[in-house]
Amino acid sequence: MRITVLAGGIGGARFTRGLLHHLRASAGTAATEVTVVGNTGDDIRVFGLQVCPDLDSLMYTLGGGISEERGWGREDETFVVKEELAAYGVQPTWFGLGDRDTATHLVRTQMLAAGYPLSAVTAALCARWEPGVELLPMTDERVETHVVVDGDEPGTHRALHFQEWWIRHRAALPAREFVLVGVDDARPGPGVLEAIRDADVVLLPPSNPVVSIGTILQVPGVREAVASTAAPVVGVSPIVGGAPVRGMADACLAAIGVATTAEAVARHYGARRPVVGEPDSGLLDGWLVHDGADADAVAPLEALGIAARAVPLLMTDLEATAAMAAAALDLASVVRR
Repeated sequence: MRITVLAGGIGGARFTRGLLHHLRASAGTAATEVTVVGNTGDDIRVFGLQVCPDLDSLMYTLGGGISEERGWGREDETFVVKEELAAYGVQPTWFGLGDRDTATHLVRTQMLAAGYPLSAVTAALCARWEPGVELLPMTDERVETHVVVDGDEPGTHRALHFQEWWIRHRAALPAREFVLVGVDDARPGPGVLEAIRDADVVLLPPSNPVVSIGTILQVPGVREAVASTAAPVVGVSPIVGGAPVRGMADACLAAIGVATTAEAVARHYGARRPVVGEPDSGLLDGWLVHDGADADAVAPLEALGIAARAVPLLMTDLEATAAMAAAALDLASVVRR
């Protein structure tokens, strides 16, 4: 079985770790291949280094090196370089890299400068971490998510890099628009379209639907590939009881006029048409919502044409996350096209 996952950072990484745990614990799944298409819209060039936060969160989490407490960066991290840069007054002071993490960015930046594409660089980094999946950047081209917010003068606007909006301002500045700079010239990374087209199951984990999975879908050809794949497409709600499980997805959803509910996010993705490849198709065949808090979303989504189930969606530990992944695969087997 070939499973393709479209993932952002922490939520996507933890879900995929649970997926791998479930597959390893299940009989007869030794031949399963998992490919993860990672978001690169969060990437930022800082201190002269190319930083890929979501790719690194996936790589570290699946490779056993992530800081479990923070959910990003390395375990047993120190921040001596960050402190020294701040002492010199080097900006930005709001974006800090750990000392261990900096080594990853140094290797990446050197390889990119030598002419290697991001996909090849990511494969080289993964050779150390052995994440148990094929990790593919959504594109080899440099793209960055910028956020349009109100300017200092009434009626004016300004743009911030997503990381500044997210980390420095904690998404407190109302976002007017998200712009993926460079996407018009971007192409899907090597293997991305094939991984979606040839999959037996496509999963959308509980990642941010606007600036994680939504960003991946903006790369030309990717949304069309998901809409037309013969594989069932099943998503997991990142919203539980009207609030993001982690992060500030509510601020992102508000900017695009989508309510912060499990049902609204599913409607945002849309239901796939009965005929594979039919124009103007949505993306979802199935959708998992949290039992109890969001169970009332099942009936209206079923009426829309999305098979929905209410199951526990809190990733409290590895076993609970593995059960989530198992529920997603089970739903995929029911809605197989």
